[in-house]
Amino acid sequence: MTALNLAKPEDFDRLAPLVRAFHEEAGIAQDETRRHAALMPLLEGSPHGAIYLIGPGRAPIGYIVISFGWSVEFAGLDGFVDELYIRPGVRGRGIGTEVMGALPKALAGAGLKALHLEVRRDNPRARKLYEKLRFLPRDEYSLLTREM
Repeated sequence: MTALNLAKPEDFDRLAPLVRAFHEEAGIAQDETRRHAALMPLLEGSPHGAIYLIGPGRAPIGYIVISFGWSVEFAGLDGFVDELYIRPGVRGRGIGTEVMGALPKALAGAGLKALHLEVRRDNPRARKLYEKLRFLPRDEYSLLTREM
């Protein structure tokens, strides 16, 4: 099993380069000040989410960010996979599958009722993986976003 470690403030210097790499790969424009402001509350224990480092704590190979909310439909705490990143050099080895298989079970044990994620329409490989892990599209629903 690939280690998942809840990230803390002292992990920021190991986490930030991974987040920067993901943002560059995904085309997310975010300067270092804003990235720091986005990550630190979660590292400091905000109830709104959590960051897990993937792999060895001293040399992580990736990370996953879960944001928490409340769902009347699912009758309780729900989560959203905000970001998942695995270093390119270790992709294709089943690490993402392992993480996405284990983490929902652990979060369900902590009271999570549903876990959501979004996947690009032009990424059938990821969609197939997530569907294999029982993340299913909701045919009558579409994620809509309004930036503030």
